[in-house]
Order: sequence, then C-alpha cells, then structure tokens
Amino acid sequence: MSTDETLDWLRLIERDGFCIIPRALNSQTLAALDADLAETFEKTPMGEGDFYGYRTKRFGSLLRRSPVAEKLVMHPRILELARYVLEPACERIQLNVAQGIAIHPGEIEQFPHCDHDMWAGAKGEHEYLLNVMWPLTEFTRENGATRLYPGTHKRKIADLEELDEPVIAECRPGDAICFLGSTVHGAGGNRTTGVRRAVVIGYSLGWLKPYENLWLAYPPEVAKSFSTELAELAGYCQHRPNLGNFEGQCPSILLKADCPEHPQAADALRADQREAVRAYAEVRRGQ
Repeated sequence: MSTDETLDWLRLIERDGFCIIPRALNSQTLAALDADLAETFEKTPMGEGDFYGYRTKRFGSLLRRSPVAEKLVMHPRILELARYVLEPACERIQLNVAQGIAIHPGEIEQFPHCDHDMWAGAKGEHEYLLNVMWPLTEFTRENGATRLYPGTHKRKIADLEELDEPVIAECRPGDAICFLGSTVHGAGGNRTTGVRRAVVIGYSLGWLKPYENLWLAYPPEVAKSFSTELAELAGYCQHRPNLGNFEGQCPSILLKADCPEHPQAADALRADQREAVRAYAEVRRGQ
C-alpha cells in the first residue's frame, strides 16, 4: 500500500470517522497471534461492569505475550496513517493500548461511546487517538462485530437517540478497522454459540497519559528486547519539551547496559525553544 493509498484511507477517516482496510495483513499472521494468546484468553476471567461487559474478556501487554504483536503495532502503513491523524497536535505519537478482547455468547451490545472521553481536554480542536481493531475471528453482525456510527466525529452527541443506524464492521482476520477516538462506536452483542476474538492496537498523542500504563506493561527488562522505534512507542522516549523524563534524561537510558547510577539532567527542547533559550542565556552570561 503506497502513500497515495494511505491518503485515500485518510480521506475516508476524515469523512466518516473510520475506514476498514481489507487484507492489511495476511490471515496466517493473525492465526499465529491468536494461537499465542489462546492460553491467556482461556485463563483471563470475564469482565465486571456494564461497560466492559460481564461476558467479555480483556487483557493487555500484548507485546510481551506474543512476538507477533509487534507486526501489528509496527505495521508501516498503519503507523503512517496514525501519524497523519495525530502529529498535527504532537511531536511524536505513542502506543495507547495493545489489548486482547473476546466477546462470549450471551454478551449484549456495548454502550455507544467515544474513546477520547477518557481524557478531560477540550474536544473538537484535534484528534487524541486512532484505534485499529484487528479481528482474530470473523466479525459478523450476529457475533458482535464492532458497530461504528458514521460522521459522529464531527458531531456532539448529547443523547443516544441522536444516533443514526451504525455500520456493522463485518470483516475477517487480516482486515484492519481504523477509527478515531472521536467516533462513536461499540461492540455488538454476541447471539451465536462461538466466541468473537480480536485485538485492538491504539495510538495517541505523545503528551497524553495513555490508557495502558506502558511502563508497568513493558518494564525495562522487557523493553530491552524491543527495537528502538518500538521502545519509543512503548514509552521509552521524551516528548519535548522535557516531558516523560527519567532523572532529567530520556527514559531510553534504562534500556542501556551502561545506564549511569546518577544520570546528568539535560535539556530536551524543541528547536525553536532551544534557540530562544540559548539567546536569552547568552545575553545574561555577557552581562
């Protein structure tokens, strides 16, 4: 998929609040991930709460549960799309969530919602989040396929009665359901005898507190095995100016074999800030 194709998907997202990219990955990759997660899906208890669901299982930390998860998180065209959506409002994006979800028979439809409501900031000025739902089993109307409400990313919904009929994201493993944090959506009810499984990979603005506590999900002893770009997405980086540091340094120093016991605090500024600060300091030093 070329950049031109990425822009085509971006236009759909800008118009509808979502898009479904067919065959973004081969189905064998998703089957391998599903196999790696099978034991965790089995052992994870059902959720508790009317929002998460009493017949739904959820768990995070996918990058330490399966090496295949990295292929989804680092999908080059998905990352390109996420950067188009988010980087107008941040210097770098971050991983927001990597979660497995299994909707079991008897689960009801999830409450329609916007994921960006987890953050209290003003809405409508920029996007906070891009989610990508990757089916591990076929998504159908009957087994709980994600329900997406077109155009709701451009509207303020005060009452569920204002919602039009949703689009049912019926698709197969390998397809990628991409939707904005401002788009109203929800899982469907499962009226079958089988389990609907998927993983959701989310990307958010680098200066936000992420949904998943990345440093607990991927402590340094885990993140040391990550590539540099993956480690940065998983929180081992700074967002200039000086945000997310460890002892005044980029937290990536924790992944180095020679991490100093007493790190030296160092500026992490944007270029425009660095020049302004330098000019100010030079004048003061010359007084």
